[in-house]
Amino acid sequence: MAWVSELSLSERIDEFRRRAGSDRGPVLPRHPEVASWRTATVEDIDAIHAVMVAADRVDHPTWTTPREDVADTFDLAHIDHSRDTVLALDAAGEVIAFGSSFLHPSREGALNVHLSGAVLPSLWRRGIGRAVFGWQYARGLEQLAEAARALPDAQDVEGTAQLRVYAEESNVGNQRLAESAGLAAERWFATMLRDLSAGAPEVTLPEAARESGMRLVAYTHDRDEAARLARNDAFRDHWGSLPSPPESWAKFVGGEFFRADLSRLVVGPDGAIAAFCLASVNEDDWASLGASNSYIDLIGVVRAHRRRGLAPAVVAATLGAMADAGLEKAVLDVDTASPTGADALYEGLGFVADERSVALVAHI
Repeated sequence: MAWVSELSLSERIDEFRRRAGSDRGPVLPRHPEVASWRTATVEDIDAIHAVMVAADRVDHPTWTTPREDVADTFDLAHIDHSRDTVLALDAAGEVIAFGSSFLHPSREGALNVHLSGAVLPSLWRRGIGRAVFGWQYARGLEQLAEAARALPDAQDVEGTAQLRVYAEESNVGNQRLAESAGLAAERWFATMLRDLSAGAPEVTLPEAARESGMRLVAYTHDRDEAARLARNDAFRDHWGSLPSPPESWAKFVGGEFFRADLSRLVVGPDGAIAAFCLASVNEDDWASLGASNSYIDLIGVVRAHRRRGLAPAVVAATLGAMADAGLEKAVLDVDTASPTGADALYEGLGFVADERSVALVAHI
């Protein structure tokens, strides 16, 4: 859903909220199979994670969300779970569903709210998810309204905002729920797998890159900030991408799953990062996939060095490190309409598409 108007962003959001009937903000839902509702505290991390994993095993059986991903959100300054996450509890006080609305801290470009949640699969198709989503939607609009009012006048006049939901392509119910609130499918993503049993592809840096002083190196933590800046530059023109703030980046590269030893960089003669391929390992997913594996979180080339053959080389180097470590598969996710032609690149390196997901968006 998009609005075309001469109103300022804050005025458009207020109008959007009125039309959606949520101008008074989120109200705790009601549902006959939910004994009580409340917002979340840090003591709920394990309960939220348990619901999430139960849903993951149905939605995408090859991977589940690490507990660390849930716990980290309770440490981020821009997230307040006492306002941003609602819980549904049964008569025994157990969490059976949750929904979160997270406003990204960046004020570059559009204001962006990501809605996510889950219901225990045994309680699907009973309307609990719809009740949770109604609360999330109202909270998301409230967050956008608060953020828009705090913008400088020039940004408020020219700014845009969006609500975003990701759903597995196989989960039609989640897609229909988002569509009923005015969100529309806008982008598709594919999970791709690469068998490492035959080793890594034999791809090296192009001769021109080597002659200019570029070289492949393993990731080291003294490059953490340089890698964050390279990531932000490389993804600046990618759909839906927002800058990674220092706080979130520190949790990623300092987290228990990140594997510097498997990650590779292309650096120039001055040591500046030109390309990167960053990987992690979550052994809890190995049984689900039926093979030891590493997930490639980020692949990118800074814009000044694109179209020089750096991406295939840095990915191949990472795949080689994975194979040398005895891992059986590599996994990544790709935007199927990426402007860099990433999906074709990965197919050329031996990746095969598996599951698909869709991003649904409401523009304001």
